[in-house]
Amino acid sequence: MNLLYANDQVGAYPSSWYAASTPALPPFDSLQGDVRADVCVVGAGYTGLSAALHLAQAGRRVVVLEAHRVGFGASGRNGGQLGSGQRVEQDTLERMVGETQARALWDLAEDAKGLVKSLVREHGIDCHLKPGVAYAASHASDVDALHDYAGHLSDAYGYSQLETLDAEACHALCPSPDYKGGVLDMGAAHLHPLAFALGLARAARDAGAEIYERSHVQRLEHGTPAVVHTDTGRVIADHVILACNGYLSSLAPKVSARVMPINNFIVATEPLGEDTRRVLTRDVAVADSRFVVNYFRLSHDGRLLFGGGESYGYRFPRNIAATVRKPMEIVFPHLKDVRIDYAWGGTLGITMKRFPYLARVAPTVLSASGYSGHGLGTATHAGKLMADAIAGQTDGFDTMGCVPTPAFPGGGALRTPLLVLAMSWYALRDRLGV
Repeated sequence: MNLLYANDQVGAYPSSWYAASTPALPPFDSLQGDVRADVCVVGAGYTGLSAALHLAQAGRRVVVLEAHRVGFGASGRNGGQLGSGQRVEQDTLERMVGETQARALWDLAEDAKGLVKSLVREHGIDCHLKPGVAYAASHASDVDALHDYAGHLSDAYGYSQLETLDAEACHALCPSPDYKGGVLDMGAAHLHPLAFALGLARAARDAGAEIYERSHVQRLEHGTPAVVHTDTGRVIADHVILACNGYLSSLAPKVSARVMPINNFIVATEPLGEDTRRVLTRDVAVADSRFVVNYFRLSHDGRLLFGGGESYGYRFPRNIAATVRKPMEIVFPHLKDVRIDYAWGGTLGITMKRFPYLARVAPTVLSASGYSGHGLGTATHAGKLMADAIAGQTDGFDTMGCVPTPAFPGGGALRTPLLVLAMSWYALRDRLGV
């Protein structure tokens, strides 16, 4: 099954609130015939567009190939949360790679957050960037863990943007009976993800990158130069960047063995009017401590944007709204009768360790993927790191690649059933409160 086409219409954005609330760019042409480039970028999400922008600014001739539209995939569908740190917590990274490397990874994550903010500012991207992400404890046992981790970040990393929340303070921020406390990170942020992706595309185009839409890459021919084949053309390039994340498929089997595509779902309610204060009393985003994470924020027109729900097949459920409404009503039972105006799904990539996988697939081919739900900053930064690596500055790329990334067990035949079994077990633990 080709996930590029399993759940979506060819060359069309999903029927999301994001697509409805920001104007699309005029369509780019599809690739026809042969084109020569210094770098061919496959995929026009955050990773590919950031790479293209930074390469074009450095004077490289860059060609970007996108099977659908720029920002079509997870980059234009996600929860819009720009979190601090890596997807894996720092104390875990310290055990995995040692304190020195963990510190370097923390610094890179802060660079990623800063990069997004600077790109928004420098290129005038109107994406409703706002500070603040709260992490809410769904179980009482999670409160101490969140508070202890905040203390560790303060003591070991000098990070002072976290405010601990007891139950009363958490409820004052987010009046949900499901949450027992948490932390508020004012160094983190949230934004309109599709508007950010389109802004990156506009900036890359203006810097000189050539972008081709509806240009599905069929195969990659390694060599010097490499040749990237679509249905209707070829790009002959000195370097190739694979920026496909959950849609990589067979282009790089070594990467696909380590990056599993899964689906996630979001709804947008009707505008809540005065009822927004029954959701959040401040304009911050929230993610909770469940294994199957619930995440939400208010849109700039007063809707609740809520992500959650479970689906472990590659097909989206027939009724996405009903899938997401279940966890939404656990968090906000007082919104039981609220109307849902938009419901959509998206495909992202996860790894076994929940740490992104950056790899040199061949001497002239780089890949970055597997952001595991932490992609807004990390993917944007990974694109820049690959652009830097092509220029000979490999320190950041190599540091991100230092975390071992094992292949999923079971190979192509069994990895999905094994993942379904594992995810279902953890989802059951969420429901049982253990």
